[in-house]
Amino acid sequence: MNESQCLSLGIPIGFLEPLNECFDKFEINTPTRQASFLGQVMHESNHLKTLVENLNYGAKGLMGTWSKRFPTMEIAAQYERQPEKIANKVYADRLGNGSEESGEGWKYRGRGAIQCTGKSNYEACGKSLGLDLIGSPELLEQPSGAIASAGWFWSTHGLNQRADIGDIVGISKVINGGTLGLEERQQLTQQALKVLQEGSQG
Repeated sequence: MNESQCLSLGIPIGFLEPLNECFDKFEINTPTRQASFLGQVMHESNHLKTLVENLNYGAKGLMGTWSKRFPTMEIAAQYERQPEKIANKVYADRLGNGSEESGEGWKYRGRGAIQCTGKSNYEACGKSLGLDLIGSPELLEQPSGAIASAGWFWSTHGLNQRADIGDIVGISKVINGGTLGLEERQQLTQQALKVLQEGSQG
């Protein structure tokens, strides 16, 4: 991908080199694969503006999102609008994290262009990329780490193969667990494909 394609898609220029390195490393090496990757990443990260999970929930939002963790308004009210406290509760004792008191839910909250969440995922991702993400989880907030971790997720979940057959719904389900934002994911993918194909012909 070149600078003009990057600008055409509204991608901050600081992400160009990390994207090209990611495409090489994880064989995201056709316009279809690259467009599929970009469409998902742009949706997931609010056009690469949000690289850390936002956990600033009100009580009703907590009950709606994590009903088992916040079964009553009374419990939810004790946590609302306290992102660190929320992360430590909702990610406690899973994804390789310790107890709520360990603080690991907050330390290893979702980061990156496709959010990497939980100590065990940080460890696996860091091992693959040669980064100490356990000691320095904030590396995933930088363009290079954010994109590389998204490429790692993409590769480990076989998403190139889904991209090859145009399975945007399937890719969305793997990344999101459902089809939230599907219409925008499809629009962004088609836009990226158009720009990348024009570039390859020109």
